[in-house]
Amino acid sequence: MFLQSPSSSPAFLGVGYIIGFRLASITFSGGIFGWLFLMPIVLFLMSNDLSTVVGSFGWMTIAKAAYNATVKPVAVGGMLVGAFYTLFKMRNSLFAGVRKGIADIAAAKAGESSETSRIDKDAPFGIVIIAILVLVVCMVILYKWFAGAWGSALLAAVVMAIAGFMFAAVAGYLVGIIGSSSNPISGLTLSTLLIAALLMLVAGLGGKKEGIAATLAVASVVCVVAGVAGDMMQDWKVGHILGATPYRMQIGGGIGVVAAALVLVLPIMWLHQANGIGTDALPAPQAGLMAMMSKGIISGDMAWPLVVAGMFFAVALILIESPSPMLIAVGMYLPFTTTFAIFVGGIIKYATEKMGEKEIEKEPEERHEEMKSRLESFGLLIASGLVAGEALVGILLAILVVSNIKLNAMFGNLTAEGKTPEGYAILGFLVFAILAFVMIYYPLKAMKKQN
Repeated sequence: MFLQSPSSSPAFLGVGYIIGFRLASITFSGGIFGWLFLMPIVLFLMSNDLSTVVGSFGWMTIAKAAYNATVKPVAVGGMLVGAFYTLFKMRNSLFAGVRKGIADIAAAKAGESSETSRIDKDAPFGIVIIAILVLVVCMVILYKWFAGAWGSALLAAVVMAIAGFMFAAVAGYLVGIIGSSSNPISGLTLSTLLIAALLMLVAGLGGKKEGIAATLAVASVVCVVAGVAGDMMQDWKVGHILGATPYRMQIGGGIGVVAAALVLVLPIMWLHQANGIGTDALPAPQAGLMAMMSKGIISGDMAWPLVVAGMFFAVALILIESPSPMLIAVGMYLPFTTTFAIFVGGIIKYATEKMGEKEIEKEPEERHEEMKSRLESFGLLIASGLVAGEALVGILLAILVVSNIKLNAMFGNLTAEGKTPEGYAILGFLVFAILAFVMIYYPLKAMKKQN
């Protein structure tokens, strides 16, 4: 057995620190509701059926299987309603984004016939249209491999092109106006997935693996489009402020996207081969939601009563004005160790801020803003380092797995088959304690420094 990153990894401490105590608590509340409220009920109702197999599999294995079969569909329903409720709350901004995208196309086309200054010069409109058409043709060919029929492939490509244009405009507009945290990627992707899945049913691919693959392919492209649009908008907004030439930034952005597409697929493959994307080691709630929805709609084997129950649960959260029903549903979907680690990261952030406030009050008032900024920025740097560092270490371990380099053979038995020895558990708690000390002590130390 190879070394694997546990769900309660230091990276999730960093995530909890970055999002703060409030959002970390909301996410953890979903884990509490799913694992400590719904799960005991499920096991109690199934106790008579499980009594004969507990000895063979153990309670933990049975609990995970029962959770995947019962509570996760409830979480899926909650995420669906949460995603669409987010889109509904942002409806005015969404429509404004689409109108802005259409207006930009008209402005770009009109701008080619007149002299424009350097800071207003975009890529030639004709070349942009040709590039889009070439990409759509390439996607038709690719979708033919997924869907198995040219008609279905063309339908999938058309859905991808229309949804991609609209949602790129929406994502870019919202990120440019409000910030990266306002990009509703999950809601936009789920909307595309539902539309694509229903159209695949109309095209006669119901119950077929090709329909599931084509649906996921369309939703994946639109998800990436929305993410890249938000990222590019931030870059180009900074460039505009600094007086850069738009079309040069657009060329650079295109090169960056192509390079990332060619390079990043390898680490993703290595990580999946080493740990399995979607497992407890690498939980992927949005990807799991997309897979479950596409399989359920196309194959017709979705546990719809549980999904509908989750939808009503999210509606109830909305009616009582609960904060972020989407985050609560995500917390139900994630492993409990993951949500707990996020919660601990939020507690560390809360403790750091409270200690910082006491120290700030001792200083002259003119230094307060500077000290708050130092505390915030230095803490975020450490938390971001945990997230990025674990990603790099995960890729390194994945490369070792792919290369068939066994650490156990090199350094002795580092893991115990089927269980974690008590010594390793104590060592894990010690590492977490050291990380908590680092995440509190060094931001406070940096805050006290004079310019």
